[in-house]
Amino acid sequence: MTTYAAFLRGVNVGGVNLKMAEVKAALTDAGFSDVRTILATGNVLLKSSARVATVRKKAEAALRERFGYDAWVLAYDIDTVRAIDKAYPFERDRDGYQSYVTFVTDAKILDELAELEAGPKEKISRGEGVIYWQVPKGSTLDSTIGKTMGKPRYKSSTTTRNLRTLAKVLQ
Repeated sequence: MTTYAAFLRGVNVGGVNLKMAEVKAALTDAGFSDVRTILATGNVLLKSSARVATVRKKAEAALRERFGYDAWVLAYDIDTVRAIDKAYPFERDRDGYQSYVTFVTDAKILDELAELEAGPKEKISRGEGVIYWQVPKGSTLDSTIGKTMGKPRYKSSTTTRNLRTLAKVLQ
């Protein structure tokens, strides 16, 4: 059995409000084991013998069926998440800044995001299947990445987490 981190896109922001106990039940009913949610923002640890692509599709289908919304899930084995977190290229705890990782499953979208020019005081760097970025606190939604990620075309293949959330997922 492989431990996976499943990141649900857009949960408990923008009108998609789900109780994590109900998310856990839906994923358990879908056949995943040791399902555990972290925070209320769509972070799930689960175990499965399936490959990552199957985990993603199965989780999306279970959430769509149970909650009736257009669910998008980005799933990674826990060692991959650990490596992504460890590779963060900027100062992790920079005073006055938010540090983020945007997970990206579509190679063309990753290329597009990697080519964005960082805004004032913003840092952007491409990683393996991710975009690392850092922005002053209070300006996330006005940042280059923040503005770009709000576009509908990115919903199915991207989701963003801050480093504090990743640390909790990896505990």
